[in-house]
Amino acid sequence: MTIRIGGVPYGVGAPLLAGMDSDPAVTLVREAPTRLIERLRGGTLDCALVSSIEAIRAPGYVVAPGLGIACKQEIRSVRAFRRPGTPIRSVGLDQSSATSVALLRLLLTNVHAADVAPDVRFETIAPTRAPDALPHDLVLLIGDNGLLADPGRREAWDLGREWRRWTGLPFVFALWVVRAGADAAAVLPALRAARERGRKLAAVDGTHGAAHYDLDDDDRRGLARFWAECRAHGLATAGDPPFLDRAPVDHDSETTR
Repeated sequence: MTIRIGGVPYGVGAPLLAGMDSDPAVTLVREAPTRLIERLRGGTLDCALVSSIEAIRAPGYVVAPGLGIACKQEIRSVRAFRRPGTPIRSVGLDQSSATSVALLRLLLTNVHAADVAPDVRFETIAPTRAPDALPHDLVLLIGDNGLLADPGRREAWDLGREWRRWTGLPFVFALWVVRAGADAAAVLPALRAARERGRKLAAVDGTHGAAHYDLDDDDRRGLARFWAECRAHGLATAGDPPFLDRAPVDHDSETTR
């Protein structure tokens, strides 16, 4: 039986998914992060590269250590586009990433509260690369659409940079999350092998070095802060999940196994 692994269809995920589609031990499914969450919860995936907030939305998950999609400053591929000169009364959300939606809500509450109207409404939009054509005062886009969107006359907020400005910490957008009941010990070698292959692909992820994929202690602190803020604002309720292995990965030895 192969390991059923879900990955995102965006270029930013390539350095974590390299070669999985030809790994005989893996059945790889590529879908938007929110759809991967549905499949993970439904038991049709053993592990998926999903929004980091999902790890605290339901109990029983475990998280692969040291791997994810994160940024120290800006991320480039997750941006919100604001119409200038008007209060934010309507927000159009690309719902492809639960973490990005949660992060934007936190920023609107804690950083941009003075710009938000009391009766602000949130609506789901279809992904686009022309946010200025939409009627909403603020438009959230992620992935390749967020990366390549033309702001037009709008101000572009890079959500990674906004988080850094608020907290002084890195932000972790996605993690490898393993569902309850899956063989976590079998999953981790496949994830690490893909990451080794993917080290050559960082230059083609589209973010020009903004994203990184090997998580360090600062990333873990940023992740813990995000999880705490989500619980404090009622966006999630579960406790922090355990990590599969707290030991650091020896990249040189991994390539020879």
